[in-house]
Amino acid sequence: MRALTVVPRSPGSLAVTDVDEPVPADGELLVDGLAVGVCGTDREIAAGEYGWAPPGRERLVLGHESLGRVRSAPDGSGFAPGDLVVGVVRRPDPEPCGACARGQFDMCRNGEYTERGIKSIDGFASERWTVETDYAVRLDPSLEDVGMLLEPTTVVAKAWEQIELVGQRAWFEPKVALVTGAGPIGLLAAMIGVQRGLEVHVLDRVPDGPKPQLVADLGAEYHTEPVANVAGALRPDIVIEATGANQVVLDALSATGSYGVTCLTGVTSAGRRLEFDAGALNREIVLENDAVIGSVNANLTHYRTGAESLSRADTSWLARIVTDRVPLEDAATAFVGDTGGIKTILEL
Repeated sequence: MRALTVVPRSPGSLAVTDVDEPVPADGELLVDGLAVGVCGTDREIAAGEYGWAPPGRERLVLGHESLGRVRSAPDGSGFAPGDLVVGVVRRPDPEPCGACARGQFDMCRNGEYTERGIKSIDGFASERWTVETDYAVRLDPSLEDVGMLLEPTTVVAKAWEQIELVGQRAWFEPKVALVTGAGPIGLLAAMIGVQRGLEVHVLDRVPDGPKPQLVADLGAEYHTEPVANVAGALRPDIVIEATGANQVVLDALSATGSYGVTCLTGVTSAGRRLEFDAGALNREIVLENDAVIGSVNANLTHYRTGAESLSRADTSWLARIVTDRVPLEDAATAFVGDTGGIKTILEL
């Protein structure tokens, strides 16, 4: 069968290759792959920046934003042929840390986890794949065209959970949320914010194209001004930073109102230096009881929460986030340059 594979840390090695048919082990589903999303992580692995092949192998099957349909399932598993499923990305260390041992593998302390399509386990960008029933999540059938958005939705489902936990240090009734970045993560974060009944604002540098209308159709407000200007007027209770852009990250740290919570979800490239007044930033965070947290990855709880959020969303709105659908044989085109779209997926 065909799969999208790469030799990790070898730029230019991305290719659609023939790989062995998967054989499900006990307790595993056999799944027909429908689609995978392509994100910055996939592009960085394809560029040779990082990635780890399975032990004893040269090539890694890419793809961690999965969507498939069950072909066969073990008796008594709770799954049946025809079910729409997504595979969980991360697996805990075989000798787990305390967090992994409690199902919180997204909070792994020792870094010895593995990840489908990223670190030491093949991903989902193949015509067929297997997944343990304990790491498979069923989706509502209505999400057949957009279910590959579940993995990025889990990232922001976790972010919202972490914000709520931090806010509960004291009385917390947030009213206004600002999301910086209107890519898939930012839009999905805004979607959940609206579902939670908040007044949501989204900031992005792009003045036209699909992003402003997508935000408006959520019932949120779209901004293109600098973060400091927007936040100064709004004094948001919550900021979710989803760009990873150095200056935006810095501006976001001091963007909230008193007792604000800023959650950083975008990963910033190292090596770019900015001058800023650390003393003023520290003073504001301390005197206003602000909190700044980082959030990455997701566990099974967040997958289930994310699946529920997607099932509540307007599927036609979700479909507009997917601006580029590329067949597997043309996969290389999804890794070249900026199409100007929002989300690219590979159809398997």
